[in-house]
Amino acid sequence: MDRITESLISELITNLELTSEGESKDFEKLANYCVVSNEYNKTFEIDTLMVGDGNDTGIDGIAIIVNGQLVESVEEVKDLLERNNFLDVNFIFVQAKTSSNFEGSDMNTFLFGVLDFFAQKPKLKRNDDIIRFAEISNFIYSKAPSFKENPSIRLYYITTGKWTDDTNLKAVIENGVNNIEQTNLFDEVLFFPFGARELANSYRKTKESISTTITFTNRITLPKITGVSQAYIGLLSFDEFEKIVSDSEGNLLNVFEDNVRDFQGDNNDVNGGIANTLNNDDSEIFSVLNNGVTIVASSISPTGDQFTINDYQIVNGCQTSNVLYNNRKGENISKVHVPVKLIATTDDEVKTRITLATNNQTPIKKEQLAALTAFQRSLEQYFNSGNYIQVYTAQKITLTTANLLVFLGIC
Repeated sequence: MDRITESLISELITNLELTSEGESKDFEKLANYCVVSNEYNKTFEIDTLMVGDGNDTGIDGIAIIVNGQLVESVEEVKDLLERNNFLDVNFIFVQAKTSSNFEGSDMNTFLFGVLDFFAQKPKLKRNDDIIRFAEISNFIYSKAPSFKENPSIRLYYITTGKWTDDTNLKAVIENGVNNIEQTNLFDEVLFFPFGARELANSYRKTKESISTTITFTNRITLPKITGVSQAYIGLLSFDEFEKIVSDSEGNLLNVFEDNVRDFQGDNNDVNGGIANTLNNDDSEIFSVLNNGVTIVASSISPTGDQFTINDYQIVNGCQTSNVLYNNRKGENISKVHVPVKLIATTDDEVKTRITLATNNQTPIKKEQLAALTAFQRSLEQYFNSGNYIQVYTAQKITLTTANLLVFLGIC
């Protein structure tokens, strides 16, 4: 093993306070950490991904991401399905070898192990971890009618060597990927051969703070504020807003850590209403119906209308952001503009005050909102007039909901 890889392993073990289990196991931890960290931007325990311990069917790591959440049990999938009313699934498989060579036989074993993992009648003997993940997978596919699209699958074969696009190895990969594609279980099957260089680059990416560049044309600049270096209010087109909440590959970013509430799912009243607006022909009305999103960054670098925001979090608007992301492929999403408040500060107290203030709203009961409807206003005016007493007394009509609606002209 090269010195750089050894150094990366040492730093990972130290930083995450892991227990060293020898070169091979530690390398598996590094491989799993690098792969999953670049696919899943939230915290996780490496040990929950590790499956390489005898009867592992040629697999060293498995991650199943459902609706943006790393799941470890069938119950978690059930909960996400109940909350969101859909399943958006990504499978990740890792095989890590400390060898400096890429071996075709090992690649074949890995690819066949993945194929067997999804088989209805598996042939390979499985350890407890493989069995547990397979149970999750089987449950997911039993709920296929709830798929937004078929799951995607990414396979990472990692060694300490150098990948050289060897023709024979590429043929092995192509054959294995074709076999997996022929199951018709996946929307996309991708295979990534990683050598020491690719692994090191992947590790370095895990240490980078979140940064993105957007075009922010429709904005106003707020006056000078103590503790705030820059602040803007404006509207972002959905295409630009999407750059804030997802990476270049379309994965939802972990930019909600400072939000007081996690995403509550698409099937509650408020989020369902947002989704309906986004998918209606008049989706452009979203910008005047929604309270918007508050983003706090460590720094903002504007160049004309181009704004680079660094080390940022969405402190208010988690529900809105997630519903927008979940409906990003809607036919009318291109007409949507998102109200945005963009603030730059390095003062932790100011960040906290912004978070608390933007999330501290006077609660409004459903009955109070219902009072704003046309029917409720008509009903109030009718009773206030006193006419209903004279009419019902003169005509000796029983006061029922149906009769009242007739008199109001509703029915």
